[in-house]
Amino acid sequence: MAFRYPGGKKYTGSRRQHTSPSPPLFGNRGMTLEQDLNDTNQYYRSTGRAVIHKKPTPVQIVDVDYPKRSAAKITEAYFKQPSTTDYNGIYRGRYIDFEAKETRNKTSFPFGNIHAHQMEHMSEVLRHEGIAFLIIRFTLLEETYLYDAARFIEWYFEQKERKSIPLPDIRENGHMIPLKYSPRIDYLDIIDRIYFS
Repeated sequence: MAFRYPGGKKYTGSRRQHTSPSPPLFGNRGMTLEQDLNDTNQYYRSTGRAVIHKKPTPVQIVDVDYPKRSAAKITEAYFKQPSTTDYNGIYRGRYIDFEAKETRNKTSFPFGNIHAHQMEHMSEVLRHEGIAFLIIRFTLLEETYLYDAARFIEWYFEQKERKSIPLPDIRENGHMIPLKYSPRIDYLDIIDRIYFS
């Protein structure tokens, strides 16, 4: 039996000698924050707990290369407008809007990870009594926090001499989210305690 790739090209698997397995690579054994959140939000939707989605980034396609119809390739595209935040939706009758970021920094969360227009967007959400926050993962420390947008905005706009939020402040004023099996990052339990208790 011949196997073919979706484009019709024939698979010609090479026959290799059986050798001992390579040692496992541990560099990417954890899921990314985005994948964890997408899985969590899918769980929330499937159980009827909340409706929260990742926002698509609007892109204007300028040029496409068509070597053949089945292999179209975008060669040039531009963002139509600055993005706002990563996720939004509704939970218990309240609008939810948040940004998710990972950092390899072990002592602070750099402001360079967030743009001013994103902070302005979260400020507008707060003005309209929505719930806005950041989910920050310190990948090397394997720690994930929910950090209220109002506090982050204070740091961002009022602490002009700083370029980051120190980790001790995030640990003290944020809320650690333990990783679980399902849902992976149960941030709504924290939302319940902060906004609905």
